[in-house]
Amino acid sequence: MKVAIIGGTGGQGLGIATRFVQAGEDVTIGSRTVEKAEAAVEKVKHLLGEVKNVASAANPDAAKWADVLVLTVPLAAQKETLISIREGAVGKPLLDATGPLESCIGGSASRYIDLPEGSAAQRAQAILPEAKVICAFNNISQSWFMQLDEAIDCDCLICGDDRDAKALVTPLIEKIPGVRVIDCGPLERACIIEKITPLLIGLNIRNRCQFGGIRVTGLEKGRACS
Repeated sequence: MKVAIIGGTGGQGLGIATRFVQAGEDVTIGSRTVEKAEAAVEKVKHLLGEVKNVASAANPDAAKWADVLVLTVPLAAQKETLISIREGAVGKPLLDATGPLESCIGGSASRYIDLPEGSAAQRAQAILPEAKVICAFNNISQSWFMQLDEAIDCDCLICGDDRDAKALVTPLIEKIPGVRVIDCGPLERACIIEKITPLLIGLNIRNRCQFGGIRVTGLEKGRACS
């Protein structure tokens, strides 16, 4: 599949893009300006060598080109960015990794922001009603994505209202070594997934690390008994 990382020039977007390029997917990194996207592509090539399966584009063009979109922007930029890709997102899965967070006093941790729509992913769905929004990648730190020689020791919790879209993106996400997708149900559960992010940030700060994540256990045992 063709994957566009919308707003893919920050740490999280660059990490996800690099992992998908490493897995052999065709990736376009999008940004508000082509120049910023080109700089991100050069970073990927610096990490992986002269790979041919990564390109740059402005966000609207990246969205039109792709089969699957991954949104990796701060909350403050979410609405504007989504409006800019409205045409290209119609009918496509959009993996929204937006964290509705604000820094606490001193900037040492993050606090969850309650949104009128219920969650950042639900707000994305309200802005782009013709896209198939899936909450994803919220609970995997950008530090993990950049450990390119290691499998990521985290599950990817997802939720969304379109079952076919979730089934389509699950094997794509699981091409990232070590990552297992856990379908948590409808999009209304995005607020639960998103609220785990500030918990993990706080745990990482407290334990002076950058790799705290989530693993869900026991699910295979339940399937074996059914």
